[in-house]
Amino acid sequence: MRLSWTNEESDDGAVTTVTFEEKDGQTHLTFSELYPTKAALDRNIGSTEGLPEQLAQLDALLPTLV
Repeated sequence: MRLSWTNEESDDGAVTTVTFEEKDGQTHLTFSELYPTKAALDRNIGSTEGLPEQLAQLDALLPTLV
């Protein structure tokens, strides 16, 4: 399963993609962000402040998809 969304809080908003794959009976999660420009990436690199909020939103969404 793959989920993608656009973070629209600013013009620097990245497209976030989360992919779930089964591997050896466990779920492997891949999380990536694609920024619209290199300058946007440079301004946001190392920024993980929003990650807990994004994962909490994902945690709330997943049960609705099953």
